[in-house]
Amino acid sequence: MTKFVRFALVAALAAAGFGCNQQQNASSPAAPAAAAAPVSPDAAVAASIKALRDNNVAALIDNSLPAAEVAKMKADWGKDMNAEPVTDEDRKQFAEQMAKLTAPDAEAKMYAQIEPKLAEFDKQSAQQMPMLIAMGQGFAKSAIAQSKDMTDAQKQQADALLDATAQWAQTTKFTDPALVKAAIAEICKTARALNLKSVDEARALSYDQGMQKAGVVLAGVKSVLGVYGLNVDKALDSIKVQAAPAVGDTAKVTVSYTAFDKPFTTEAEMVKVDGRWYGKNAIEQWKKRQAEAAVAAAKPAQSAEPPVDSGK
Repeated sequence: MTKFVRFALVAALAAAGFGCNQQQNASSPAAPAAAAAPVSPDAAVAASIKALRDNNVAALIDNSLPAAEVAKMKADWGKDMNAEPVTDEDRKQFAEQMAKLTAPDAEAKMYAQIEPKLAEFDKQSAQQMPMLIAMGQGFAKSAIAQSKDMTDAQKQQADALLDATAQWAQTTKFTDPALVKAAIAEICKTARALNLKSVDEARALSYDQGMQKAGVVLAGVKSVLGVYGLNVDKALDSIKVQAAPAVGDTAKVTVSYTAFDKPFTTEAEMVKVDGRWYGKNAIEQWKKRQAEAAVAAAKPAQSAEPPVDSGK
């Protein structure tokens, strides 16, 4: 479940950073059909945007990482999913939580548990939320200002998007009973669509099945955000992509979009690897992980070597 949520949240955050709906069938084991590899920088960005719009996490990963890395992810999927042992307590908690979220009267029961606390939380949030949002905004602005990977123009756009997000958070009443009920309904709907009753069932999923479940979670995240007025798909639909002429194996793509009813523009740096275009930052992180893995693999081999005889 952690992997599903991680994939979905990364995809949702990528959508917010950038800014035909195809819902996945959670009960079908078949993976979405793979699209042809994009042959230009702007086509690569557009393909990732479409994958986000379609809740197609498998396609998003295919467009974000070289084929060799995706193949390794698939090969290691079962091992990674089962890296930590499952306890009987884990099984019990998972089964109880899924039963709670998927029961026929789940929505009513969950709201009944939350309702008595809404007034208290509303009072606390009215006092603390503006301060917490301002603090978070300040930390984020500081990180943007100190970033060495962003141009001045990108920093300005990131600041503007951050301000718009903070304004949305400050003006949205998250404790509104009608919104809380709607959010609970979307959460329960997503849990039912996942159709997972046990930890062991989740861990037994293949890579393709796991990606499909991640797509279900991504769709659920979008739906909950939509309840509170943050329409991710609307922002994705507004995106326009334009690439400058490539210089060798590097290129820059301008991404324009509308979010919070305001226009934004950002620039994505792309690099070509094995004939395909990828985001520069993603490839740099991939190379860094490769280097770290190579160092980690070399250490046991070095420690296993016998000591050199000095002749004494």
